[in-house]
Amino acid sequence: MCKLCDEATAQGRPAPVHLHANPAPAAAVESAPSSPPRRNFLRASAVAGASAGLTLAACGGGEAVAHSQATPPPAGVGEPARRTLIRGGAVMSMDPAVGNFATGDVLLEGRRIVAVGANLSASGAAVIEAAGMVVMPGFVDTHHHQFETALRSFLADGVLLPDGRPDTAYNYYETILQKFSTVYRPQDVYINELYGSLSQIDAGVTTVMDVSQIHHSPEHSDAAIEALRAAGRRAVFGYFEGQGPRTKYPQDARRIRSQWFSSSDQLLSMVMGGEIYLPGYEAAWEIGRELNLPIALHVVGTFGMQPTFDKLGAAGWFGPDNIFIHMTGMSEAGWRYAADAGAHVSLAVPIEMQMRHGTPPTQTALDLGMQPSLSTDVECTMTADMFTQMRSVLTLQRMFANEKALRGESYPRLLTSHDAIRFATIEGARGLKLEARTGSLTPGKEADIILLDATALNVAPLNHVPGAVVTLMERSNVSTVLVAGQIRKWRGELLGFDLPKLRRELEASRDHLFDAAGIARDLFRA
Repeated sequence: MCKLCDEATAQGRPAPVHLHANPAPAAAVESAPSSPPRRNFLRASAVAGASAGLTLAACGGGEAVAHSQATPPPAGVGEPARRTLIRGGAVMSMDPAVGNFATGDVLLEGRRIVAVGANLSASGAAVIEAAGMVVMPGFVDTHHHQFETALRSFLADGVLLPDGRPDTAYNYYETILQKFSTVYRPQDVYINELYGSLSQIDAGVTTVMDVSQIHHSPEHSDAAIEALRAAGRRAVFGYFEGQGPRTKYPQDARRIRSQWFSSSDQLLSMVMGGEIYLPGYEAAWEIGRELNLPIALHVVGTFGMQPTFDKLGAAGWFGPDNIFIHMTGMSEAGWRYAADAGAHVSLAVPIEMQMRHGTPPTQTALDLGMQPSLSTDVECTMTADMFTQMRSVLTLQRMFANEKALRGESYPRLLTSHDAIRFATIEGARGLKLEARTGSLTPGKEADIILLDATALNVAPLNHVPGAVVTLMERSNVSTVLVAGQIRKWRGELLGFDLPKLRRELEASRDHLFDAAGIARDLFRA
């Protein structure tokens, strides 16, 4: 150990994570999670080791595991009847009935939370020491096009549709949907979905609705599902449209529902895509409701959807099973139809501002009593972490409200950091119909939990937990991630995957996509 470790041990506190030296190769991780079965599109190898873990101890008198860079996570966490105590963190439950604890514990049994409180007794449980950590529910992303992972940053300066000016020549509709997406093979879908999923686990996103308009064939659909399963996190598979002669959308929803989603006791669930700007959307809605699936769709005035949206609302088509993404440029009547029907709204605030979807309608939703969720949308244009989403929705709403205040006008209640976290957790779970399983640290729910490092250089000292999470933290503060009780990220390192190998496969997919689409790679395009 170094001098800092020796001093920490003598004072009875966890030793620091070493940032000044490369750790020695670690021994094999005892409890690294195994990946679910998958096709032979790609093979992800189990990683040989993990970086330093939180200090572990056997509860009830057992000996503490020595701290070192190679300390593995406790064995069997998440398995039936296995008890684990996350001890001594700043616990933010996102459940008013449970409350928050400046120093609190979360007790797990198997995949579920069984207790949240201070000084919990847990004889025989493994202990994860969480001093200096914020312990909270994992983030819920209600709209992410994960198939575009290989296209990250390509459209950083792009907009949704061209307008004839040279600076809109690269745009989402023509370049991404009409060129790149048409040349995806099933193996491209798989690696993009898997790598994008792992990246979000790394950022503390434990639940996603994947909205990939890439269902060119049943094989493309199956590849997306298998990648979501292999990642080992909670995901809602959005069955949206594809292109080409082999697409089976929307009729293949029946096969997919029967083959992949016949059980409700799994991490994956399904949503039906029902885009109203596409011909034949009526059949998609009908099949979705036949299969008892929520129906999700992009609602963007830029695409001329307002008249159709209003017509459907007036005809009583909307219901609590609807997830409306963006909701930009809609009429007052359309909003009233959506609110009265109990529909959910997913906002992607930075994308809506950047790509000319229209002004994010945060205040409109709030004024109608609708509590929105947050979503990352497309990584070809913006990062897929929820810290960016929370800061964006908070600062934009307050900008508009503060402008009114400065003009001496009546202004709405200012959003708070806690509101932003609520949108990024429990409101997302409600929108995806998963609130009985995730979104808060509530006894009985599954243990989708993240530990955020509040001792880090960019956060310490901790003075306000919601404020620190929203205004100071980012991906590097995500220390440990559990999904349904299983440890997926441990002390800053993802478990169970050979990431360099997967990155090479993603790069190979990227090269194919650019070549097949006939688009030159220019790393410094103006």
